[in-house]
Amino acid sequence: MSDTVLAPAAEVPETVATYLRLRGLKPSSTSWKRKRRITVDDDNAPFTPGRDPGTLGDVLDRLSRDSGWQTTLAREDLVRQWADLAGADTAKHSEPVSLERGLLTVKCDSTAWAKNLQFMRGTILTEIGRRYPDAGVENLRFIGPDVPSWKWGPRAVPGRGPRDTYG
Repeated sequence: MSDTVLAPAAEVPETVATYLRLRGLKPSSTSWKRKRRITVDDDNAPFTPGRDPGTLGDVLDRLSRDSGWQTTLAREDLVRQWADLAGADTAKHSEPVSLERGLLTVKCDSTAWAKNLQFMRGTILTEIGRRYPDAGVENLRFIGPDVPSWKWGPRAVPGRGPRDTYG
């Protein structure tokens, strides 16, 4: 072991020097310093910044934003999560039926429910704007149940319709 000469301590890391000393080997003449990586400006080169895999949520957000689907998806979320937005009891008696030009139309079981939701219009509209800003809802309209119409069929005639039939 006396003929084994180690390089100065500044050149060889302590762990490597200990290993070589125990094995009775000489360190190689090459420098033990780590080589610097060559930086490449190519976006497709491996190990460059931005090459790490992203989360699936980030990829889907970017896809929906780039494709222009955000408004459509926000509107779908609004309709699907109406029970969470308006409350479970309210959702049992109402459902959104259309969203056109910023006007959300909600159909209710009765005119009483439509009137009560009319009083809550500001709160519901604020909550929609907070949760679904991309949906584009600017106004709400609450309608009662459908009433029978006499204006249908192949023989419908214009005019006031039957008035004296009910006594």
